[in-house]
Amino acid sequence: MRFTRTNEQYLRRQMCEIGRRIWLRGLCAGCDGNHSVRMGANRVLCTPTGMSKGFLKPHNLCVVDMEGRQLAGHRKPTTEILMHLAIFKARPDVRAVVHSHPPHATAFAISGASLPTGIYPEVETFLGAVPTVRYVLPGDHRLARAILPCLRDTNTLILQNHGTVTFDVDLEQAYLKLEVVDAYARMVLMLQQLGSVRRLTQREMAEILQFKVRAGLPDTRLRERKDHRPGPKPQLRPGKSPLGTPP
Repeated sequence: MRFTRTNEQYLRRQMCEIGRRIWLRGLCAGCDGNHSVRMGANRVLCTPTGMSKGFLKPHNLCVVDMEGRQLAGHRKPTTEILMHLAIFKARPDVRAVVHSHPPHATAFAISGASLPTGIYPEVETFLGAVPTVRYVLPGDHRLARAILPCLRDTNTLILQNHGTVTFDVDLEQAYLKLEVVDAYARMVLMLQQLGSVRRLTQREMAEILQFKVRAGLPDTRLRERKDHRPGPKPQLRPGKSPLGTPP
């Protein structure tokens, strides 16, 4: 797509709208989070550092090249821009990245527990397994390298002791994955209070994975095995599953 001034103004307005939606839904606090959209081979529009995402204006945004050098904007770009650029470089299909600190998913990031698989068809279809990236100091250049091994077959990552990053073909889809991962994390935390869970059977999971094949949706389990067998139950602390003992 050839980007014109009209395209850029639309994306600037959309960036502000996405920031407003993130803030209104309580998926960030203070000046948390950042998001970006690719505008061409060597131009990325991103949020500035040190601003609430709920009150962004189009002129507040920054433009950087694919090495992180600032091309436009009066404010400094997000300190985590290198993570965004690493995703764009590794995944040419990705045009937008949203990083935030949604409270329920971030609770999993801090606890060391992984989000469970094999219990909720919608999440299996639209997110799949959500990898956790080992902790790296937020904003550090090493974070860009840390996420690379996890990018191939997912559009959603949990960053240990940090937050989440979601990415997709456009800002809307990347944002929706943020909504879904936090809603799912909240659901799992509620399941802990109920104390039991009905896991999807092997046949039911196979049907979901077959649907993903037909829909062209990537999933590491499509390569690793023909039928999904749930792995070890995620741990909140040694010896205890966040979902209790499966029936």
